[in-house]
Amino acid sequence: MRGELLEALNEERAARRAAILVTDTLSGEARLVKKSDAAGDPLAEELSRRLRSGRSGMLEDGRTFLTVSVPPARLVMIGAVHISQALAPMARLAGLDTTIIDPRTAFATEERFPEAELIAEWPQEVLKARPLDAYTALAALTHDPKIDDYPLQAALAAGCFYIGALGSRKTHGKRVERLTEAGIAAGELERIHAPIGLDIGAASPAEIAVAVLAELIAALRQAPAAASETA
Repeated sequence: MRGELLEALNEERAARRAAILVTDTLSGEARLVKKSDAAGDPLAEELSRRLRSGRSGMLEDGRTFLTVSVPPARLVMIGAVHISQALAPMARLAGLDTTIIDPRTAFATEERFPEAELIAEWPQEVLKARPLDAYTALAALTHDPKIDDYPLQAALAAGCFYIGALGSRKTHGKRVERLTEAGIAAGELERIHAPIGLDIGAASPAEIAVAVLAELIAALRQAPAAASETA
């Protein structure tokens, strides 16, 4: 790999941006396609599939090899609640890096979350130091606007691949009113999955966690149209 290609690829990796190295294995020629440029590439359809799957491999032509570099997906949960207790280990088993943020120290304890990255601070402070990005999913789970609303705004601004919020349709209606007053456009607000999780009749915290994880994986792996149909 030419030095300038390696440097450009490492720059994308450091910034948690996806990219694909396209190599002609017969000639040895290679080029780097950033995710932001993939839609305009001659291989756009195949690149899109590879970016969703994260899998490298040879194309059917037998000579073009795609080396896919995708940041590890992560899940940020707002709220050290019962659903988080179930969702955190499930998400880790699915290969997601997980973080739980809750300023309420009575809930955010190591005893309740022995293996999770737990940050007992206000989301505003945490997310300024550790910003969200397109390979992050956000689940707002506290029911408290003072805690949930800022992360939801930050997730929309960052283009998180999945944004979900706990609460009934009535609760979400009030949430939409607040976020609209904060200047969030209606089209953006439609990206919030609320009530959170696939509609499978989930009742217990563990069942809700399953529904959330399934919806999140669909958003990560499926094409946008298919994902919206599933949700």
